[in-house]
Amino acid sequence: MAKLWGGRFEEGLDKKTEAFGASITFDQKMARQDLKGSLAHVTMLASTGILTAEEAEQIKAGIQKVEAKYEAGEIEFKIENEDIHMNMETYLHVEIGPVAGKLHTARSRNDQVATDMHLWMKDTLSETMDKLQNLREVIVTLASEHIETIMPGYTHLQHAQPISFGHHLMAYYSMLTRDFERFESNMKHADISPLGAAALAGTTFPIDRKETAALMGFSDVYVNSMDAVSDRDFILEFLSNASILMMHLSRFCEELILWCSNEFQFVTLSDAFSTGSSIMPQKKNPDMAELIRGKSGRVYGNLFGFLTVMKSLPLAYNKDLQEDKEGMFDTADTILTSLDVMAGMLSTLSVNESIMAESTEKDFSNATELADYLAAKGLPFRQAHEIVGEMVLECTKAGYYLQDVPLTRYQEVSSLIDSDIYETLKSRTAVQRRNSYGGTGFEQVKMQIALAQDALKQKVDSEKE
Repeated sequence: MAKLWGGRFEEGLDKKTEAFGASITFDQKMARQDLKGSLAHVTMLASTGILTAEEAEQIKAGIQKVEAKYEAGEIEFKIENEDIHMNMETYLHVEIGPVAGKLHTARSRNDQVATDMHLWMKDTLSETMDKLQNLREVIVTLASEHIETIMPGYTHLQHAQPISFGHHLMAYYSMLTRDFERFESNMKHADISPLGAAALAGTTFPIDRKETAALMGFSDVYVNSMDAVSDRDFILEFLSNASILMMHLSRFCEELILWCSNEFQFVTLSDAFSTGSSIMPQKKNPDMAELIRGKSGRVYGNLFGFLTVMKSLPLAYNKDLQEDKEGMFDTADTILTSLDVMAGMLSTLSVNESIMAESTEKDFSNATELADYLAAKGLPFRQAHEIVGEMVLECTKAGYYLQDVPLTRYQEVSSLIDSDIYETLKSRTAVQRRNSYGGTGFEQVKMQIALAQDALKQKVDSEKE
């Protein structure tokens, strides 16, 4: 079959040039979406009288045959056919002959490829949100098991205040919930049909764009034909959202990597998510967590790369837009796998509760408790802060901790300090008492988990309806 655009040319493309310009090596991923769009288009062409019912049925039957061959793995994608559209049309031509050429009536590859990507993006966003939902459920389950597990909370990677491990986990749940919401918003912008915009200016044929949109499952159509064929915001939005998601996963992985080190020993990763060393037999490496951390850079690169492509493109379609797909496909593969691996790591994680708790007893993370204790008894907080700072310095030089200071010494420092200070200084007490809304107090963590469980259940219920 000759090139769709070959009539104006006297010579064929150089083979290396042809390969350079072809996109079939990657846009074959959209074969199903391309066939779906073609079925909708030919259905509309028949209902509007642009094609006869007989022609439409012939073309539909041909598309279904091509689809069956694709699903059976019998389609060979060829460079000389450039892209997914020409490859599919070539196979359609083999099945039904010249009438296949009527399928392209009132459409261009410009609106066709945009439609394919919108359909593909909708499918990918749905899968992404399903996996995000699962990861959020895994985190909430783990958090519910560790509401009263005490660990150090950090600022500047220094022990700051004791916290509930469940509270720490729920911070990531909150991050991933915002990620979920961003992908939901992304779906609104992907759920718009460009089909019918043709090359850029629409068409003279009496098409019904809303019919094709409905047939493909779109909620709306682009109101401007030039925007329809040149808009890639929904892809940039996906790449941006994916980058933020990977940043969150990377932060979590960084902590898992630290926590399973010999210095921390807070957690133990399952063997299924670890590897060994080729030379050091004792090693158990958190490779999967490291890979997720590393792949965040890969996803960032796809975003920055495509932003750079888009930054100076005039309206409407330009061949530069062929660069919209590989990064999109790669990012989707990366985040979908990362979400699965992350859920697997967390659901098989062993938490070393005693080591976590013990680490809060050999530090000064209870210093704020002493300052708050004095402030609650009427001492200005700044003065209390100064006193406690001096006590920490004294303890550091002497080689012991605030809970080891004799009561007599405390009463020398301030007459406001009584024997109840030792209960106050306990890590568990410190965590339990922090019941301001959203705090690490056990009741507050239970509240966070309950809210999360309700939100997750509502999401599941809404999908069933």
